[in-house]
Amino acid sequence: MTTPTQGNRLTKNQRQHRITKLLEAQPVTSQAQLVSLLAEQGVEATQTTVSRDLEDLGAVKVRLPGGDTAYALPELPVHQIAPEDHLRRVLGEWVVEVAYSGNLVVLRTPPGSAHVVGSALDRSGLDGVIGTVAGDDTVLVVVDEEMGGKAMAARLGDVAGIAHETDLIMRQGRNDHG
Repeated sequence: MTTPTQGNRLTKNQRQHRITKLLEAQPVTSQAQLVSLLAEQGVEATQTTVSRDLEDLGAVKVRLPGGDTAYALPELPVHQIAPEDHLRRVLGEWVVEVAYSGNLVVLRTPPGSAHVVGSALDRSGLDGVIGTVAGDDTVLVVVDEEMGGKAMAARLGDVAGIAHETDLIMRQGRNDHG
């Protein structure tokens, strides 16, 4: 059953993701404007629902240059870009092995550490990384086809400080499975 707060059967998380994207893309100065922007995307939401969503997301009103105010999220992914030094430290500490196949890179970590590496990569804004999936001790990095897994594996191995080992590990991986 679709209710006005669900819109096109969007879950709360899906709607809040749309709100996050809208706040990233443009200044949103009022809840009414946000309701309207969502409606343009085919998402029905009441002002009450949007108000709750903004509160759940931790949105705050900030002053823009010129004096107007707009909603902002202190934890927006675009503001969570991990500096290269942070990425180098995380990969250097936690990545113990790098392998690739096609446009995929597999990073091995000690047990329980993959989520740390996946999160650092997600926040890094590293060109060519489409996304990551982290398990317990393995991170799967999906790489843009133009860059390819081989180039990204070499790059990540270099950042992790295991560049010289990477070629050996990648060759061993091909021999073991080929």
